[in-house]
Amino acid sequence: MHVDGNLASVGDRVDPSTAIVEIDGVRLPLDPEQVTWLVYKPVGVVTTMSDPQGRPTVRDLVPPEPVTNPVGRLDLHSEGLLLMTNDGALANAVTHPRYGVPKTYQVLVPRRLAPADIAPLAAGVNLDDGPARARSARIVTSAKDRCVVEIVLTEGRKREVRRMFDVLGIPITS
Repeated sequence: MHVDGNLASVGDRVDPSTAIVEIDGVRLPLDPEQVTWLVYKPVGVVTTMSDPQGRPTVRDLVPPEPVTNPVGRLDLHSEGLLLMTNDGALANAVTHPRYGVPKTYQVLVPRRLAPADIAPLAAGVNLDDGPARARSARIVTSAKDRCVVEIVLTEGRKREVRRMFDVLGIPITS
């Protein structure tokens, strides 16, 4: 990374209104009005800005100003990293399927699986709203009564991961 043509070092300070910041020769747009948060969304928090049922929302996890919106979704029973931003171009670049940005999920399954059990995820399965295909799927850890499967998707339909596993008859614990 370079700042104003000089190699950057840990601890360098940047004035976003005047600095030129480049990574691998590509200039980064710097706008002090744009904010992006990396947020850990716990189980039980809904990925919405308000909830008529009064449940905790991701809005509660970030400062109230400036207003930021979630980029993508994690369902109520899921936890993980979520972006919150007021940068519409960034949100679009991360979420629109045409950009193919990979999203990695880890799924806890309450039984032991073999690679052949999850192979259809990468080959593609049919969901009620059309075909779905993982970029990759692999078993991360396995024990006699459970395993963790990592699945990488490049789109993000509603409950897509859970529905893909449901098609295979594999229940998800979390």
